[in-house]
Amino acid sequence: MLKELVARLRQGHRTIAYPAGPAVLPDRFRGRPELVRSRCPADCSACAAACPTGALSCTAGGPALDLGRCLFCADCAAACPHEALHFGSGHRLAAWTRDELVLRDDGRPAVRPANDARLRLFRRSLKLRQVSAGGCNACEADVNVLGTVSYDLGRFGIQIVASPRHADGLLVTGPVPENMKLALEKTYRALPPPRVVIAVGTCAISGGPFAGHREVCGGAGGVVPVDLWVPGCPPHPLTILDGLLGLRSG
Repeated sequence: MLKELVARLRQGHRTIAYPAGPAVLPDRFRGRPELVRSRCPADCSACAAACPTGALSCTAGGPALDLGRCLFCADCAAACPHEALHFGSGHRLAAWTRDELVLRDDGRPAVRPANDARLRLFRRSLKLRQVSAGGCNACEADVNVLGTVSYDLGRFGIQIVASPRHADGLLVTGPVPENMKLALEKTYRALPPPRVVIAVGTCAISGGPFAGHREVCGGAGGVVPVDLWVPGCPPHPLTILDGLLGLRSG
C-alpha cells in the first residue's frame, strides 16, 4: 500500500485545466476551417471537386463549407491553388442549429445560449445515454476519453449512464443505419422528458461518407430531434466537452 501511495503522489495532478485554462492541442490537430473569400475567384471550384462528401460548394457569393458533412481530411485545402482555405487550430465547433455549421466566411459556429427553460434543469447535473448507431468507434472512443482522469467529465456534473431511464439526454454517434433506427427510437422514447439529443461526429450529423445511401437514415436528425451538433471526424474530446458545457449554459 505504501508503494501505491508514493506512486500516486509522484504522478501529481493529471486533470487538464480547461475550461479555466487554455485548450492544449497537438500541432497536427485540424480544427476550425478558415475561408478567405477575397482569394477565391468565382470561376474556380477545385476545392469543391476534391471534397469526398460534397461539403464544399462554390457559388458567385463565395465558397460555403458545411462542417456537418466535412471529414476534416484537408483534401480541399491541398487542392486549392489560391490558398483560400486552410484548417486552423480552433476547437470550438459545436452549434445549436444545423444551419450554424455552414461556414460562408471567416466566422465560426458556436454554441449560443438557448432560450429554453428545460436546459436550466441540467446546469448542475446532466446524465447522458450514449448510443453507437453504426459508428466506426472513433467518435465513441473520444467520448469515452472524457471519462478518464485527464478530462474528468464528472467534475462538471456530466456523466454517461447505462440506462436511458436514468438519463437526461441522448448522445448519438454513427450514421444511423436502418437496423439501428428502431433501437434509437426506443432509446429516445425511454428518456424521461424533458430531454436533449446531441449528435456527435459527421456521421451522426449528416451520414458522413454514407450520406445518401439507402441503408442509412442520414444521421441522428433523420430519426430523433437533435438539440446540439458537434462536428468532426472524429471530433476532438475538447470539442465535445466545449459543446456539452455550452449546452449546459443555455
